Amino acid sequence: MPADHFDLTDRVAVVTGGSRGLGREMVLAFAEHGADVVIASRKLANCEALAAEVDERFGRRALAVECHVGHWEQVDRLADAAYEEFGRVDILVNNAGMSPLYDSLASVTEALYDKVMDVNLKGVFRLSVVIGERMKAEGCGSIVNVSSVAAVRPTPGEVVYAMAKAGVNNLTSSLAKALGPEVRVNCLMPGPFLTDIAQAWDLEAFAETARRTMPLERGGRPHEIVGAALYLASDASSFTTGSVLKVDGGLACGAVNRQERPEGRRCDRRLAAGRSSKPSAPLPATAPGGCGEEPRIRRHRARPRAPGSRTPPPSGDTS
Repeated sequence: MPADHFDLTDRVAVVTGGSRGLGREMVLAFAEHGADVVIASRKLANCEALAAEVDERFGRRALAVECHVGHWEQVDRLADAAYEEFGRVDILVNNAGMSPLYDSLASVTEALYDKVMDVNLKGVFRLSVVIGERMKAEGCGSIVNVSSVAAVRPTPGEVVYAMAKAGVNNLTSSLAKALGPEVRVNCLMPGPFLTDIAQAWDLEAFAETARRTMPLERGGRPHEIVGAALYLASDASSFTTGSVLKVDGGLACGAVNRQERPEGRRCDRRLAAGRSSKPSAPLPATAPGGCGEEPRIRRHRARPRAPGSRTPPPSGDTS
């Protein structure tokens, strides 16, 4: 496949939950491949910091927008801000999500239930409709939803979250039919990734669980979402819509029977070739509740670049 199938030069990508974790990796990858980006999350300062990094490293325009995707009026303002700044949106990534802890199912309050459903499903629906209808009218576009392996392998500790993510899988198929043929709608279904959220995990226990239940026997590195995200966002997936792409280390396949195969060396040498990025700042494992403040916006303009200049290579740590 020609490399230019993954070229995003001068396209505009909106990424919710874009300031950290997998969203951050996708923002950087899109900018590295030529896109201007709209970075949305509830933490404007985090969005601004990443927007400045995009400008410095790749010379692409970046718009930082404070937005709680569980609030429709903020979702609408996010879409309006993107179109006001860039005039169009070519790629939408619905990545924002949350999975708060609870002591028992009986302890799940109506407020907690609504908050989880609002962020993980209601906001995905609203933003996909608001931007997707404009994409359809303009004749093209790609929407990438971010689900979770919990949608097909739920656990007792994430019942409401798993319900919402299963809804995202279903919504992906519905929107592919409603917005096609002009707009492609697909879904990434990640397994456990070692993002900043994993700082709250018992990593020794996780490593043992991964060894027993995942064919690849480990959690994902954040940059390992990039290949799949670029595929679905770019022309490389021009005949792909309504799909749910697992990026889960094989977790959805089920438990590993280690007696069926001998021990082997992990092929980690290829990981060193993956794109690198600076680690996200430590943040709480569970984000706080909704913010009722008006969203704020920060713009970062691309600096003039000399003719023939090249994009600087990415640098930093992948941990």
